[in-house]
Amino acid sequence: MHASETNFRPIIEGAKQYVVPLFQRPYSWDKKEWDVLWTDLTDLCEYPEPRSHFFGSVVTMPTTSVPEGVAKFMLIDGQQRITTIFILLAVIRDIAGNNDLQNLAAEITQTLLVNPFRGGIDHIKLLPTQTDRDSFKKLILEGSDGQGQIARCYQFFERKIRQENIDVQVLTNIITGRLSVVSIVLGQDDNPHLVFESLNAKGRPLTQADLIRNYFFMRMHVDQQEEIHARFWHPMQVALGDDLTECIRHYLMRNGLMVKQSDVYFTLKDRVGQTDALAALQDIALFAGYYEKLLQPEKEGNGRLQAALKRINRLEVTTAYPFLLNCYHDYCQGRLVVDDFIKILQIIENFILRRFICNIPTNELNKIFPQLYDQAVLRSPGCLPDGVRTVLQTRGYPKDVEFRARLVESKLYGAGDRTTKTKLILETIESSFGHHELVPFDSLTIEHIMPQTITDWWQAHLGEEWQADHELYLHTFGNLTLTAYNAELSNDPFPNKKIRFATSHIDLNRYFEPIATWNRDAIETRSKVLAEKALNIWSYFGDEQVVPAPVDAVTGRIPRTLTILDQISAVTSWRDVLTQTMATLAELEPEAFETLAHEYPRLISPDPNRFRRKRQLSNGYYIEVNLSAKDIYRFCTQAIESIGLSAQDWVVQVE
Repeated sequence: MHASETNFRPIIEGAKQYVVPLFQRPYSWDKKEWDVLWTDLTDLCEYPEPRSHFFGSVVTMPTTSVPEGVAKFMLIDGQQRITTIFILLAVIRDIAGNNDLQNLAAEITQTLLVNPFRGGIDHIKLLPTQTDRDSFKKLILEGSDGQGQIARCYQFFERKIRQENIDVQVLTNIITGRLSVVSIVLGQDDNPHLVFESLNAKGRPLTQADLIRNYFFMRMHVDQQEEIHARFWHPMQVALGDDLTECIRHYLMRNGLMVKQSDVYFTLKDRVGQTDALAALQDIALFAGYYEKLLQPEKEGNGRLQAALKRINRLEVTTAYPFLLNCYHDYCQGRLVVDDFIKILQIIENFILRRFICNIPTNELNKIFPQLYDQAVLRSPGCLPDGVRTVLQTRGYPKDVEFRARLVESKLYGAGDRTTKTKLILETIESSFGHHELVPFDSLTIEHIMPQTITDWWQAHLGEEWQADHELYLHTFGNLTLTAYNAELSNDPFPNKKIRFATSHIDLNRYFEPIATWNRDAIETRSKVLAEKALNIWSYFGDEQVVPAPVDAVTGRIPRTLTILDQISAVTSWRDVLTQTMATLAELEPEAFETLAHEYPRLISPDPNRFRRKRQLSNGYYIEVNLSAKDIYRFCTQAIESIGLSAQDWVVQVE
């Protein structure tokens, strides 16, 4: 057995072929793994200096081949990674060929995908299992056939490259030259079945933290190991458990360094180098104590600071932990008073919550926070909160006009962490009324006034457009409140709900006492009232605000251009805006579009008979276009948010 570190170019260049053995499973990577690989590749694209990224191991074994054939290797482990790389190279080849980059396309084909001077079974460089062989061969030789997991992988990366306008030459260089792998070549006496079973055993694999622990203690005298382990490592392991690796990653990032989850061990090894290993371990243990309080604020002794940390955790902003570790260190060393630490947490809450409401992508946060401490100190050496405010206001911090509009228009209740964050918003507004007694928020849940399951009473109450109103206004701010009687209220008519709200001790529910009708206008009015309260609580901390025209002022305006992901299209009506938006979403994210159709059956359906005035999309679905300009705008903004795009990704120019 021989092991060496290398990159992909020497593995796949030359006259050779990798054969996946029958005991391997078919190609099974899915969107989760593709997303991770794509994030790694795009991160590498942003680094001008050469930097490698560890991509795992590849285990092969030479096999006997006829004298005139290519060198063949049985692919024992790493077939999912290798197959994905071949598919991605095929995508790049096809995109390059369609964009007048014929030399690049030919180079990829002739040197990386096929053995050009060999025919028959020796022609392609990878032979997957029989299940995948035909579709893979067709993809390499003819292009994707649109079916199966291999084709879905092709389509995923094709969309990503086109959407993000990646330079395919740069991407090719990164794939072949900067993805580092450990190549393990077995000898003839090694049993590939036993190797495969041991590599894929059900036992728990070593974590990055395990590797770091072994690295530290190999550098310490055997007589000291037990004492040092008991004093420093064991307490960290007990306190943080599976979070220890992430703690060390954030510790390494606290001064601005970007560290991938898979690179924690190598980064720490480079950082410690020839320095005192014990001193380095002591420092990690010190910061691990701060990290424990970030994860479990109840272990923080100061009640006010504990409450502020709990709010940060409800926003699920772990990307801020590298910065907060520095703040905690200053606080514990007496360089940061508790009031300033709390101010900093409130600034971060304001920043994160405004970005969440305005649907600004979170992927930039892991680049913002590791550098924030040094930048804030530089901008305001004597007052860290002022420095944090000064820096963050230039990092995609939404102004009031956008924050207000999105609070009124957006779906605040939904999957993932949206409901958790929306409950925090409602609780904070409730607390702003100034209760003399503590409100038992843990026993409260979010209640929809217009219910999620529509009844005959509600259909009649809402009127002829009840379906569209229900789909567009159900999860918006104005239709949500807090109650301890969610089950009792259920789908009750509005008058019955008013009776229950009248006995509520929640000030939010006093709003409904004078309200006679609960429809789209009433919901929108309350959304605007709540939005103003939110603006006062999470007030803008920037130096100035440039106020553009309100984004919801669309009635009576004529759209002229629609921009989606930097692709500009001419439009002449709001119906054109709707049609083009839905067509683009269907093309970019077909699975997410299916989800949209399920969430908006009144507006999207494969059944043409559901609509009064319709337009058909290329995927066979129909959309309702008999909507007002305002409803089209609301529907489109909710739709782009549902599939993960932001307000900057969808822009309508009007006159």
